Amino acid sequence: MKTTFRILGLVSVLLLVWYLLADRLTPFTNNARVKAYVTQIVPQVSGVVTEINASNGQRVEAGEVLARIDRRPYEIALNKAKAELQEAVQQIGAGSAEVEAALAKVSRAKADLENTRLQTARTFEMERKGLVAAARGDDARAKLAEAESTLAGAEADLERAREQLGPQGEENPAVQKALAALAEAELNLEWTQIKAPAMGGVTNLGIAAGAYAAAGQPMMTFLDSQDVWIEAYMTENNLGNVRPGDRVEVVLDVHPGRILEGRVESFSAAASIGSDSADGLAAAPRTSGWMRDPQRFPLRIILPGYERGTADDDVLYQVNGQADVIVYTGENTILNTIGSWYIRLMSFLSYAY
Repeated sequence: MKTTFRILGLVSVLLLVWYLLADRLTPFTNNARVKAYVTQIVPQVSGVVTEINASNGQRVEAGEVLARIDRRPYEIALNKAKAELQEAVQQIGAGSAEVEAALAKVSRAKADLENTRLQTARTFEMERKGLVAAARGDDARAKLAEAESTLAGAEADLERAREQLGPQGEENPAVQKALAALAEAELNLEWTQIKAPAMGGVTNLGIAAGAYAAAGQPMMTFLDSQDVWIEAYMTENNLGNVRPGDRVEVVLDVHPGRILEGRVESFSAAASIGSDSADGLAAAPRTSGWMRDPQRFPLRIILPGYERGTADDDVLYQVNGQADVIVYTGENTILNTIGSWYIRLMSFLSYAY
């Protein structure tokens, strides 16, 4: 009997030592979620929907037309604006063809610059927080600089076209009013095509062809599949040895029995203590129990080789889907081996729950 108690005591001590070491050197959590950027697709102009080219769950490419709004009212408005500009220019004896072409070029360049600013703002914010590599920020800045340069060139062309009108033409209020109306009409016509902002997927499609779409009212939800990551919530005492670049193994509940290789991209230096965070901090899901629930901080984990949207990608991601995650913080042969067995055991248990 004493021998049995001694063996049980020794096993208990060994398990405690393993638990304490593993918690620091091979931290594990089942409190992890699949994350992606979610955007509401809203029309900029109102009208009857003539085409819906997307369906729920469909993957789309950047710039692909998701829906079309009846162009006819906006084509009429554009033709009217062109006629009014022609009339205004003719009244002062100036040709309008070059001005019209230059203005169209400026309008397109402004729209492209605005789109580029919207697309790069998120990258700059992530770079400022250290969530992405500096190379991505450099690429975004290059794209923004190119768009600004294009607009500057278009504005220079427009300036030359206006100079050909002469001082009277350039300063004529009727011409200025007609130019502004033409720019607005061209932009509104372009906005009748609702395009995907990036590579991704469509969900929550809430409108059909023939329905009336109101400007500013969501038509569908867009999931950006170019940036899909795992957000794993670790307790504070798990994070002491975790570093960006550490190897990670992940089990997605949607793929039981399958181990995905990943790495730690970054981790947050702050977290919200409430369910909602007005300051933009990540709020970890809370659990309940008889002991104090430790504060959890999110790790951002990427899965190189399993990027969503690639041609050979057979991994299905469900945004906010659950996952199990283990981090290997170093070359700890024994603990890494035990951790590898454990995550594989969890991967098979995920078949059952």
